This record gives sequence, structure tokens and C-alpha cells, in this order.
Amino acid sequence: MPSTCPDLAASTAALAARAKPRRVPANVAFVLLATVLFAFFFAASAPSPLFVVFQHAWHFSSSMLTVAFAIYAIALLLSLLVAGSVSDHIGRRPVVLAALVLQAVAMGLFLLANDIGGLIVARVVQGVATGIASGALSAAVVEAAPASRKRLGALITSVSPLAGLAVGALLTGIAVKFSVQPVLWVFGGLALVFAAGAVVVLWMPETVTPRAGALASLVPRVSIPVKARAEFVRGLPVFIAVWALGGLFLSLAPSLMLHVFGVDNGVVNGLTVAVLSGMGAIAPTLLGRFAAPRPAMFGMASMVIGLALLLASLATRSLALFFVGTAVAGIGFGGAFSALVQTLAPLAQSHERGELFAAIFVVSYLAFSLPAMLAGFLVAPLGLLNTAQGYAAVLLLIAAFGTWRQTAALAGKGRALPVSE
Repeated sequence: MPSTCPDLAASTAALAARAKPRRVPANVAFVLLATVLFAFFFAASAPSPLFVVFQHAWHFSSSMLTVAFAIYAIALLLSLLVAGSVSDHIGRRPVVLAALVLQAVAMGLFLLANDIGGLIVARVVQGVATGIASGALSAAVVEAAPASRKRLGALITSVSPLAGLAVGALLTGIAVKFSVQPVLWVFGGLALVFAAGAVVVLWMPETVTPRAGALASLVPRVSIPVKARAEFVRGLPVFIAVWALGGLFLSLAPSLMLHVFGVDNGVVNGLTVAVLSGMGAIAPTLLGRFAAPRPAMFGMASMVIGLALLLASLATRSLALFFVGTAVAGIGFGGAFSALVQTLAPLAQSHERGELFAAIFVVSYLAFSLPAMLAGFLVAPLGLLNTAQGYAAVLLLIAAFGTWRQTAALAGKGRALPVSE
């Protein structure tokens, strides 16, 4: 009898150990979550080089092309408003899992689409999936980062989307150029990636303790933590200029290549987005050595210069100058956005972080979609070239204002503040 209690305790402990689900180590989870975030934005830009292909095959207008582009961002925005902070209540893992399953379905819908209507349906489902994932996945990456390197997590959340946009557009452009079935290769491959990601997320550790209020959090609202509000308001011109520029490139750049520069090449179409986003992805490393708010200030100044070069390229129809301007603007595209995310993320508590990222993405995707959709409808009465020039000129003014705001912030502080590790 004396051994009964120890034996029972040992058996109970063994059963509990077997019942407790195994999770991947935190450092592995960090890498996998960052990869999943990258994959979502890879998929976001993947259709861009294919839009011209679809337009040739299905004979729809340029305005419908921008609708097909912008409907993704609008669906993303609406789902973000509804589900942006729910992961703060029920946990990151179930929200990310649902988004991955829905994203895999969206890739299947792209494969089945045979007209502009089917393309729009696929983009809507893709937007909903990305909207559900954006806040939860960004917060999860920050929280899964090593305890001593939380700044790295914030850096990844700002770089992975840009890197994903760059690689997605470039590889899709290569597929368009060299494959006889680019749609199958691109969206079939992505469907498999997201299905595999859903399985992997089942083994991820949870970073949030569930708490009450999940249903109430589904009521659409935008809320910014008190400590982050001043920096958020100061950064609004940056968010608007950066993502409106991204919207211009993902929606109209392939059409500009064909109708303004006379280039009909899938690789070049992919490069238009890849150069912008690729330079954006490496910009945080170039500007990261400076203390805040200098990276955002330098990034905005780079956008001003890049947009001026883009306007010159459109006026002279110089393809080389177009890519130089794109590269310079790309430094601002990534550098300014990353600097703001790294400044804002530490200002939110863990239970507020999902909602903060939701607010960031709400502003970003409004700027990403609405100007591009408006530009699409202006193409018919104004012409593609005039519309693109007007779009770039307005962005130049916003970027100049953003540069002034960041410069004023630096002057007001009197000295650069070190970014905490």
C-alpha cells in the first residue's frame, strides 16, 4: 500500500504529459510565423503580373482591373475591422489557423476563375483571409521573438510583408514569362503552402492568455493605445504615402509598362513591384542604425526624391529612370513604414497589440485601395499617363508633408532618442 500513492501520482503525471499537446520551441515558432506572414504578402502581389494576362484573355476594362485589385484591400479592411482584435481575447493560434484555411480556399478559387467575376470572388476571399490574419499574425511574430530581441519581432513584421510583395510579384512574373500554365504553378503552389501552414500552426505555442470580451471585440471599431496615439497621428502621412504608392504599383504598373513604355514582358511587370518592395525590405537595415525618428524622416525624404524621378520618367518615357525612381522611392516605402512600426509596437501592452496592428493596417489598406480604385476610374476620361502623373504628384506632396512632420518631431525632441532593444 505505501507504494500506491507514488505509483498513482506517477501514472497521473504520465497521463497529463501525454494529454498535453506538444508544441514547437519558441525560436522555431518565431521563424515559422515570420514565414507564414511572408507567404500571405507573397500571395497578395502574386496576381499583379497576371492581371494583364487576365485582361487580354477575358477582355475587361482598366477600371475593372483596378476594382479586382482594390476589392482585395476593401475586403481585407472590413475583416480587419471585425476580427482585428479578436486574437487578443481567444488567442493568436485559432485566428491564424482560420485565416490559413480560408487563404488556401482563395488560392483554389483563383485556379477555378474563368472570368472577371471569378477573379473578384477569389480576391474577396483572399482579402478576408489576410484581414483576419494581419493583426493576429503580426502580434504573434512580435510575441514569439526571443525575449531579448523584441525589436527584431517588430522589424520582421514590417520587413516580411515588403519582402513577400517583392518575391511574389517577381516569381509570378517569371512564371508568366517562362511557363505555359503560370496560373496553375502560382496558385496551385500557394494552395499547398497555406494548407501546410495550417497544419504547422496546430503545433505552435499560444502567446496570449484567453480573456473575456471576444464577442464584443467583433463590433467594428478602431482603437489605438493611449501611449501610442501621438506617434500614430504623427505617422499618418507616412502610412498614407507609403501604401498609396504600393497601391499604384500593384494595380497600374503592368499597364504602364505596356501602354506608356511599350514593354510586354512578365518579368518586367514583376520587377516593377519587386524593385519597390525589395528596396523597401532592405531599407530598414540601411536606416536602422539611426535613432528614431530619423529613419522615418529619411524614408519620407527618399520617397519625395523617388516620386520626382518617377514623374520625370513618365514625362520622358524613360524606362531606366522609372526603375531608378522606383528603387529610391522603395527605400522610403520600407524604411519609413518599418521605422514607424518599430516605434509604435513597444508602446502597446500585449493585450493591446493586436488592436494596434489592426489600426495600422486599417489606415494602410485604406490608402492602398481607395486611391488606386479612384485612379482606375479616371483612366478612361483622363488617360492612363495623365492619371499616373496626377497620382504621383499628389503622393509627392503628401510625402513632403510627412517629411516635414518627422523633421519637426526631431527638432521638438531636441535630440535623437535611442530605440530600445
